Amino acid sequence: MTSLQIEKLKQTFDTIHAEIEKSIIGQRKVVEQVLVCMLCGSNGLLESYPGLGKTSLIKAISEVMELDFRRIQCTPDLMPSDIIGTEIIDEASGKRVFKFQKGPVFTNILLADEINRATPKTQSALLEAMQEKQVTANGVTYKLDPPFFVLATQNPIEQEGTYPLPEAQSDRFLLKVLVGYPDQDQELQIVVQNSRNEQEQLRKILGKNSLLALQRFTRQVPIANDLTRYVIALVAATRAEKEYIEFGASPRASIGLVLAAKARALMQGRAHVSEEDIREMAYPILRHRLILNFEAERKGLTTDKVVELLLKKVKL
Repeated sequence: MTSLQIEKLKQTFDTIHAEIEKSIIGQRKVVEQVLVCMLCGSNGLLESYPGLGKTSLIKAISEVMELDFRRIQCTPDLMPSDIIGTEIIDEASGKRVFKFQKGPVFTNILLADEINRATPKTQSALLEAMQEKQVTANGVTYKLDPPFFVLATQNPIEQEGTYPLPEAQSDRFLLKVLVGYPDQDQELQIVVQNSRNEQEQLRKILGKNSLLALQRFTRQVPIANDLTRYVIALVAATRAEKEYIEFGASPRASIGLVLAAKARALMQGRAHVSEEDIREMAYPILRHRLILNFEAERKGLTTDKVVELLLKKVKL
């Protein structure tokens, strides 16, 4: 890609950020990380306290990028067929025939709200869609139209009546994005904006075909061999570090970190991956893939703090 193409792409991403900020204020880093998921063709898990605009953020992104959007509210009584679809009896032709009625998974962006409230059986119904971009119902496999992403949310404080995501499913999410509180100036803007009679309509910046092209561009961003080895060394350190980590990350984390670094480099207007991209994306890539041991819990360490320690220990 030429420098002119890279510059145009950066302008496009800046325009997307500016448009989303008409609806979502003060979450630029969160928006960037969700867009990284989409450029990589992967899924994202958003975690925050209630009322911080996770659903509004995802809806705004779908509007700006002109993508179909469906939402499922995860509850203990939600069934796999409520997500995938079910067969119904069709009598329109004068004959009784079974017809597959597609569920909400047949979309571009599927928001699984409070995913940890769904039962393990229902959570597992999303695995095939997340990994293979297809679903199987009654022995028949249906391909999902690209692009397809699962963006799930969960509440970190209310654990009553929840079913924590198993490690195998957490690993299917490329990034775990933490959504924080806005500062007071940002909160003032949010209150003023949401107390108006009318909300501003968002412009459509990208289409489906443009996003698919950007996904191909992302994989073409070059990365130096020493940076690739740095990624592998960093992920391998999570398996070798026994002081605070019970179980480390798999090679899927290495693949994801390289891809996420490429996507971030493209969004920052650079034609190659830098060390900063890797260090910045290491947190959302690794924070949900590490299982800390008792010593880490005793010292009150979070996964982000352990990743910070690893970044200091593993040098380029």
